Amino acid sequence: MFKRILIILVFGSILSSCSDEKRLDVGVRESRLTPCPDSPNCVSSQNSDSAYSVVPLTYDSEAGKVISDLKVVVGTMKGATIVSESALYLHVVFQSDVFRFIDDVEFVVDEVAKVVHVRSASRMGYYDFGVNRRRVEKIRQAWNQKNLITSKTKQY
Repeated sequence: MFKRILIILVFGSILSSCSDEKRLDVGVRESRLTPCPDSPNCVSSQNSDSAYSVVPLTYDSEAGKVISDLKVVVGTMKGATIVSESALYLHVVFQSDVFRFIDDVEFVVDEVAKVVHVRSASRMGYYDFGVNRRRVEKIRQAWNQKNLITSKTKQY
């Protein structure tokens, strides 16, 4: 029993110490987020392959307000830390509880299409068991709820 616990602790500490060593290529180039790698641990609204594709978020407010609204949404989520932001870009890091895995989530506002493109990718490993896709959908649900409340407030 003691050996099993020791092995789990050693394995966990190795994984947690390596969890942020790998840096993904993040950021926006020519209005596009970095494409997903070939591994199934990334989703992006700018990817046409259904294995990696998610639908972008939509908005009907002023583009300048979108990033501040996104900060409110992700700020309520467990393990989220805002890394960088600009008027039309937001980079958030999510860290898991147990092994301290790090995922990078990015948002870029497309003012012409009135959408927010999103990319969520694991920094290490090959398969993420759908964690990034579920995270984006959780963000979408909170985003839609926030916008519904905002839209109802505007009518009165």
